[in-house]
Amino acid sequence: MAAMMAPSMAAAPMGAAEDNMEAEEEEELLAHAQQQPMPLTRIEGIDGLKSKDIRILMDAGYHTVESVARATLKDLQLVNGISEQKADKLKAAAASLVPTGFTSAFALAETQAAMLKVHTGCKALDEILGGGIEQGSITEVYGEYRTGKSQLCHTLAVTCQLSPDKGGGEGKCLYIDTEGTFRPGRLAPIAERFKMNVQDVLENIAYARAHNTEHQTDLLAHAAAMMADSRFSLVIVDSVTNLYRSEYNGRGELSARQVHLGRFLRQLTRIAEEFQVAVLVTNQVQAVVDGGMAYGPTFKPIGGHILAHATTTRLQLQKGRGDTRKAKLICNPGLPERDALFGITEAGVDDANDK
Repeated sequence: MAAMMAPSMAAAPMGAAEDNMEAEEEEELLAHAQQQPMPLTRIEGIDGLKSKDIRILMDAGYHTVESVARATLKDLQLVNGISEQKADKLKAAAASLVPTGFTSAFALAETQAAMLKVHTGCKALDEILGGGIEQGSITEVYGEYRTGKSQLCHTLAVTCQLSPDKGGGEGKCLYIDTEGTFRPGRLAPIAERFKMNVQDVLENIAYARAHNTEHQTDLLAHAAAMMADSRFSLVIVDSVTNLYRSEYNGRGELSARQVHLGRFLRQLTRIAEEFQVAVLVTNQVQAVVDGGMAYGPTFKPIGGHILAHATTTRLQLQKGRGDTRKAKLICNPGLPERDALFGITEAGVDDANDK
């Protein structure tokens, strides 16, 4: 009898061991989704690469192994002090540490499922976004004046600092302001709502006012350097098209504007993927004068197809009654088109008041 019972007695610890293994795998997956990229110093010594080469790359804006692995040979050769032969060595060294080939859809699905999403402050808005603003991609929010774009930015600048179990990314916020609408005092009641220390919240927001499109692009290089040294969970650009709209005028400069905007968005995408941060950009709109749109929207977002293709998620905001606003999910590859109501309160974006 004892011999017959032995297998069933052994089954319990085996099941517990399997559960432990599954839990460990989930933790490893979550850690992988949140992990910081490898510092560029990791390739020093590989195939004769020296500290001087690392310094040259860092001065040129490359701060991680991932940034080198994803750069083209042409980009690396354009760096002063990097020869064609040295560029080949750098690419090979980075490729030996960062996988850039194929992976299974199952592994990708697990990685995406483990990615954190930043709580917007409104349950209904989070629901249509699949949980919040997602890591590793760009979310665009557009709408007319006073539809709540900057209010959403201020709220997310606070909630991104929450721990993952409370809907945050447990990281700092990097805020690029092109319109001069950022107000630190607005953050205090939002922080108090989530029972956070106001001073800590403010110190964890790296703010910069962009004065022109060149400055706006240069700030991304500084952002990459900061993210290589510290954990950030959210990047905000409010708004992404404001300076382009004022600096480039008429159809004669449209091509140059789109090329420059496309370059900025590629850098922003690289930061999102390289550092696995959520990126939120707000966008202005322009009136639709085509008579064929009489029964459709009366406005459309600035930026054209370049901006549309660079963003993974597009969210349209509209005014509602009083402090209520309407959000419509226009585009996301894994989510259906849906609407949600949210409210603008003293404590930031919140659930809509149904009364």
